[in-house]
Amino acid sequence: MLKALVKGLNAAARQLDNPLGISCAGVETAREALAAIRDDGDIQAVIVDDQLHRLGDAGKGKRGKKLQMSALELVHEIHVLRPELDVYVMIAQADEDEVVNTLLCETVDGYFYRDDPDYLGWYRILNAQLQERAQTPFYDKLKQYVFMAKDAWHTPGHSSGDSLRGSPWAEDFYDFMGEHIFKGDLSVSVPMLDSLLHPTGIIEEAQQMAAQAFGARRTFFATNGTSTANKVILQTLLAPGDKMLLDRNCHKSVHHGVVISGARPVYLDSSTNLEYGLFGPVPKAVILKTIEENPDAVVMILTSCTYDGLRYDLKPIIEAAHAHGIKVIIDEAWYGHGRFHPEFRPTALESGADFATQSTHKVMSAFSQASMIHVNDAEFNEHVFRENYNMHTSTSPQYSMIASLDVARRQMSMEGYKLLSRTLALAAELKTLINSTGVFRVLELDDLLPEEVKNDGVRLDPTKVTVDISACGYTVDELQKVLFERYNIQIEKSTFNTITLLLTIGTTKSKVSRLYDALMRIAREARAPRRIYRTPAIPHFTYLKYLPRDAFYCGGELAPLLDEADQVNQKLAGLVSADQITPYPPGIPVLVPGQVITPEIISYLVNLLRSQKQVELHGVVFDGWLPCIRVLTEEEAAGLRPLDGEV
Repeated sequence: MLKALVKGLNAAARQLDNPLGISCAGVETAREALAAIRDDGDIQAVIVDDQLHRLGDAGKGKRGKKLQMSALELVHEIHVLRPELDVYVMIAQADEDEVVNTLLCETVDGYFYRDDPDYLGWYRILNAQLQERAQTPFYDKLKQYVFMAKDAWHTPGHSSGDSLRGSPWAEDFYDFMGEHIFKGDLSVSVPMLDSLLHPTGIIEEAQQMAAQAFGARRTFFATNGTSTANKVILQTLLAPGDKMLLDRNCHKSVHHGVVISGARPVYLDSSTNLEYGLFGPVPKAVILKTIEENPDAVVMILTSCTYDGLRYDLKPIIEAAHAHGIKVIIDEAWYGHGRFHPEFRPTALESGADFATQSTHKVMSAFSQASMIHVNDAEFNEHVFRENYNMHTSTSPQYSMIASLDVARRQMSMEGYKLLSRTLALAAELKTLINSTGVFRVLELDDLLPEEVKNDGVRLDPTKVTVDISACGYTVDELQKVLFERYNIQIEKSTFNTITLLLTIGTTKSKVSRLYDALMRIAREARAPRRIYRTPAIPHFTYLKYLPRDAFYCGGELAPLLDEADQVNQKLAGLVSADQITPYPPGIPVLVPGQVITPEIISYLVNLLRSQKQVELHGVVFDGWLPCIRVLTEEEAAGLRPLDGEV
C-alpha cells in the first residue's frame, strides 16, 4: 500500500498543477516518520495510516515492546514536535465513525479512505491545504493594488513617491528607499485594503491565519510595537484602583500601562546576578506567595523570556493565578519564535496564559514596530478591547508593516522549524568557537541564574548568547567600539563585563565566521586583563506611597541628585518620585511614580551617572549640568490619598 500511495501521489503531482513543487515520500514505521519530521524541515504534511493502531496492539517483540505506536499516539507526537504540519489519517470506511470521532479530538486536518485510493483527489486536497497555509491575504492584496498604478488623490503627501522623484533635495531618499516603499505607503482611503481599526476583510483573514499559526483563539496585529500592545491589554483588563501583580523587571511600557490604567500595582522584585549585572526571573516562591497574599488581584504580568533569554516554568505559576481568578499576561517580546520548534516550547499560550504579546520584528522577518497580540482568554471582551486598541493605534497605519506581519507568519508556518533548526545549530557552533578563543567565554544557564531561582525550572533560549569579556583587556565600551569600527560588527547589548549576541532566523554561517574571526584576533592581542568596575546593583523596590497615576499627574518639582558640593543630595530621601526613572539598558525602572526615594536609590543613580559604563537614564532631567528628577511637592503629597499598608 505504501509504495502505491507514494507512486500515485507523485504521479498526481506531475499531472496536475503543482505551484509549490510538492513531492511525496514514504516510511514504514512511526519512529521513522518522527525521525524524518524532525530531520527534514521541508516536510509540510503527513498522512498517517490508522493500521498503526493494530500494529501497536498486536505487533510486539520478544521483550514485549511495541514495534509501533498507535495512530493516535503518532498524531499527538507529530503535533508536539511540529504543530504547524497538516496531518491526515488514512482509514477503512467501515471504521469511519469510531476512528473519525477519536481523531477529531486531536489536531487532524482530514482523512482519506484506504479502500478508495483516489490519488488525484487526495493530491488536490493536500495541494489546496498547503496553498491555503501559504497565502498572505493582506500582502497579496497590497501588491495587487500597487500594480494597479492608480492615481492617488489622497494621503500620504508624497503621492506614491511623486513628490520625491526629480527633486534635487529629496530624490536620493527615494532612490535609497526604493520605489515600492512609497507605492505601498497608502491611505485608509483604499477600501480594498481593509481597516486595521475595524477589520472585516483581508486584515481580519490575515489575523485569523496568524492565530492558527501561533496557537491562539484570536490574534491582533499591532503597528506601534509591543510597548503599545502591553498598554492596550492592561487598559482593557484593569479599571482605576484594580490590583495587579507585575515583576519589577517588566518592560517600561508595562509600568506606563500602570499609570494609564490607574491600577494599584504589587511589584515583585526580580532576582539579580551581581557577578554579571544581569536581571533574572522573579523567584517562583515569591510569585506563588504574592498570589496567595493578593487573591483580589485582577491581572498578573510576567516577562518570559527575559532580554538575556531566561524563561519561566510558566505552567504552575499560571495555574496558581487562575485558581484565584487572576488573568495572566506574558510579555513574549523576545520569544515570538517559540511556537515553531520543540526546543523552545511550551510557549506562554501553551502553558495557559490568557494573553501574550510578541515583538514579531525582534526575532522574525517583520519590520520594526510590527508586533502581535495573542488572546486565549475564554472571557475575552472584544468590544472593550477594540475600544482600547483604537485609542492607542494610529488611524494612519503603515501598510507595509501589516504586510510584513502577514509574510512573517507565512514564513514561520512554512519554514520556521527548518530556519530555527539552522539557528540552533549556528548557536551551538558559535558557542564552541567563542570558547575556543581562550579569552571569551559563553555563559551557561547555571552562570546566568541567580542563586534564588536555580531550582525554579528556568530554561535558557539558546539564541541569546551572553559572553563574558572580562579577560580580553578591554572595557565593554572599548570592545564594542573595536568590534564596530574595526570589524563591522554591532552587538545587541552589554553589561559591565558581558556582551549579548542575538541569533535569529537571519543569522548566517558567514556572520558566525566573521564574528569568530574578530574575537580570535582580539584574543591573540593578549592584552593584560583590565580592572573592570562593576555597575552598581539596582536597589530593591522600596514601597508605593501613592497610586502611580495620581503621582504622575501631579506637576511636581525638579530636585537635584547632587548638592552644591557635587555630593549625593541626601535631602531627596523620603520624597516621592513623580516619574519613572529607568536605566537603559536594561530598561528596568529603579523608581516608578508614587514610590518613596531612599538614600540607596539616590546613591545608585549618582553612581550610574559616574560609571565608566555608558548608561542612559530615562526620566533624569538636566538643569544645565545638574541631573534632576521630578518629585512631589509637600502640597501635592498632602492632597493625595496614601496607599495604606502597601509595603
